[in-house]
Amino acid sequence: MKIVIDAMGGDQAPKAHVAGAMAAVRSFEDIQIVLVGDEVLLEQHLTKKKNISILHTNEKIEDDETPTKAVRRKKDSSMVLAVKEVKEGRGDACISSGNTGALMTAGLLHIGRISGIERPALAPMLPTVDGEGFLLLDVGANVDAKAEHLLQNAQMGSTYMEMVKKVNSPRVGLVNIGTEDGKGNELSKLAFDKLSQARLQFIGNVEARDLLDGVCDVAVCDGFSGNLILKSIEGTAATLFQLLKEELTSSLPNKLAAGVLKPSLKNIKEKMSYSHYGGAGLFGLRAPVIKAHGSSDHTAIYHAIRQARQMVNENVTAVIAKDAEEQESEKHG
Repeated sequence: MKIVIDAMGGDQAPKAHVAGAMAAVRSFEDIQIVLVGDEVLLEQHLTKKKNISILHTNEKIEDDETPTKAVRRKKDSSMVLAVKEVKEGRGDACISSGNTGALMTAGLLHIGRISGIERPALAPMLPTVDGEGFLLLDVGANVDAKAEHLLQNAQMGSTYMEMVKKVNSPRVGLVNIGTEDGKGNELSKLAFDKLSQARLQFIGNVEARDLLDGVCDVAVCDGFSGNLILKSIEGTAATLFQLLKEELTSSLPNKLAAGVLKPSLKNIKEKMSYSHYGGAGLFGLRAPVIKAHGSSDHTAIYHAIRQARQMVNENVTAVIAKDAEEQESEKHG
């Protein structure tokens, strides 16, 4: 199995990507990794080359570039070359922590959509208090969605949780402003009706405040709402830990208490960290493409590789494609 990584995208590239890759090949003997990027920079951090190769380019797509223009103009960028490796069959999956819009554009342009999936969705795993996590989709691939798109997101998310996370009959919830039937805007009401009739374990409407408690395994919403939820969770977690740090270092007694609590606080921080949940899958494409967090460290890259490996091993893309085909057949008679 070959996993291709855009090693120039993200805040901590390429050091984090190289370190994550070296850790992954130590853990998984069945993978080979291709790092796409500036060979000189990559070689500075690459101390173990077993099962790791480099595809050289010194061109990259910046975070502030317009996605479509960047992908079309920078055909030799690390991101575009990584996607092309998968398209042309030299790689089984690709990972990037670079420009999200550009990765979506490159994926659609070069790999293409699964037949029957109208719009791909961006789907990260997010933490829950029990440590199991939940899948949220969409978080920004499509800010203007239709009810049919939310149904397709639910089906793809359910397949992923069952195949990769080994959740039996994943609970699917529709993010809404209340849990009662009939709540929400027109999109929510139409989506509720479609989800109620689908072959899913649909538990109804769920509120955003209950997501971290593990109310569902798959949370479905439009990309606008999903992005707000994602950024709110990230911002709240960062603020809480900053407040704790300030309070626990404000006086000598607090510092002594912090020393005692340090192991517990570390465990909480790890449980709430995105780093251990992998990246956000671009569901609906014809091959596994994973968007890692822009500030991914080596741990996050390692877990994104683990996630990509699981998706390839479980043939998730093919299963999603088969489900989409069956749904299309049923819809048309």
